[in-house]
Amino acid sequence: MSANAVLLAEREPGSRESIEQQLRDDGFTVFGAAWTARALDLAERLMPNVVIAGDAELCRKIRAGEPGRTWDRNIPVILLTDPDADSTVRVRALESGADDVVPRDVYLELRARVRALLRRASLGQAEVLEAGPIVVDHRSRQVRVGETVVRLAGREFELAGKLASDPRRVFTKSELLRDVWGIRGNGIRTRTLDSHASRLRRKLEAAGAPGVVVNDWGVGYRLLP
Repeated sequence: MSANAVLLAEREPGSRESIEQQLRDDGFTVFGAAWTARALDLAERLMPNVVIAGDAELCRKIRAGEPGRTWDRNIPVILLTDPDADSTVRVRALESGADDVVPRDVYLELRARVRALLRRASLGQAEVLEAGPIVVDHRSRQVRVGETVVRLAGREFELAGKLASDPRRVFTKSELLRDVWGIRGNGIRTRTLDSHASRLRRKLEAAGAPGVVVNDWGVGYRLLP
C-alpha cells in the first residue's frame, strides 16, 4: 500500500467519480466505495491513510469499531458536506468523530486537507511524548499507560497528543478547539471538547492513570495535575 492511499466513500456516483478522478490525477491511490458496508470492508482490508466519507454514518462506525473487525479506528476521516451546509452541520460532523469537514464541491480545499492530514502523520513519525505514566506515540498512533495500550478514537488521540505536548500547562478551550478540531472563533457553543475530554479521562483511568485530563473550570484542560 502506498503512503497516500485514500478511501473515498461517496454514494452519489457523479460526485464520487469526479473526486476520484481528480485525486488520481494528483497522484493519490484511490479506492472508491458507494456503500458503508463496502467502505468498512476496504478500510479493514487495505488500511488506507485517509478516509473521505460522504456521510457521518461511516465516520461513526469507523470510530466505534465492530466485533471481529480490525481496521484502525484512529484513521483520519474527512467528512464531505453539502455546499450550503451551515456551521451547525460542521460542528455536528466534527462531533461524530471526523477530523475535518469539507464541502463536496470544492476539490482544491479537499486536496489541501488530505495533504495536511498526511503531512501531519508524516511529521509525527518520530514523536514519542512521555507525560508521567502516559506515553503518546505518534509513530504508531498509540497511547500507552505503562505496557497497556489505550484504544482511542481519532480526536481523542489528537487531544491526548496536544495535552501531552506540555502536560502541566492549561490549554484554553479555544486553543484546543482550534488546534484539534479546526474550529475557530470565540463564543462557539459546543460540548464536543468536554465530551471527548471526559471519554479520554475515563479510558486513561481504566488503564491505570487516575486523576489525569484535568478540567480547569472556566479556562480549559491540562493532562497532569
